[in-house]
Amino acid sequence: MPRKLVTLITTAVAAILVVGAIGAFALVHQSSAKSPRTTSASATTPVGTPPPTEPTPSNTPSTPIGAAGTIAGAGKVVYLTFDDGPDPTWTPEVLATLAKYDAKATFFQLGSMVAQHPGLQEQIRAAGHAIGNHSISHAQLTAVGAQKRHHEIFDGPKSRCFRPPYGATNSKVRADIRAAGMKQILWDIDPRDWAKPGKSAIVQNVMNNVHPGAVILMHDGGGNRSETVAALDTMLQKLKAKGYGFLAMNC
Repeated sequence: MPRKLVTLITTAVAAILVVGAIGAFALVHQSSAKSPRTTSASATTPVGTPPPTEPTPSNTPSTPIGAAGTIAGAGKVVYLTFDDGPDPTWTPEVLATLAKYDAKATFFQLGSMVAQHPGLQEQIRAAGHAIGNHSISHAQLTAVGAQKRHHEIFDGPKSRCFRPPYGATNSKVRADIRAAGMKQILWDIDPRDWAKPGKSAIVQNVMNNVHPGAVILMHDGGGNRSETVAALDTMLQKLKAKGYGFLAMNC
């Protein structure tokens, strides 16, 4: 075979091989470009995600600020609280029952009631009990404007403790309470004396749920509280027999 023909054939074969290699490389590159990329789980986690929104508590219990005194030998203590007074009929009866058992309590009072019966607040303090702020008019603070909310909290009975009416609270209410120099106090046990279920039902509710440090909600105002007074006498007797003492909060 002539040398020139051999050279021509060799050159053609080399060209074919080069073209084939280029085509194969292109196919591999195209395939890899279409394939999805894998990423680690941490790479897909949002950065700076805010925490869940704080739930709005309603009747959740609050820890008392502390006791106004101590009871010698009392291993267990509960905090009796009375809302919506002072009332000229029922507050003195509650005070007399408490004195019978040497029990101290905290009275969450309405500014409107204090204005009508200022002497009763002094009687409460003189007997060694504490006064808490329960607003001025018992407005639902989560449903009023900022100006009224501020007025109800800041201008109520002077205290270091505040109990929002109905236990209705949210971040704005709590912020105003803190700004006024007070701590929110709710309750652990609600025997529903305000619904007037009868003396036995009130007592049973408390005794079934009592535990050391419990905050017990009752009322010395806002209506006829004869059931509350009767239940209080029996309740104190039973609780004392179980070794409980009764302290006022440091309000």
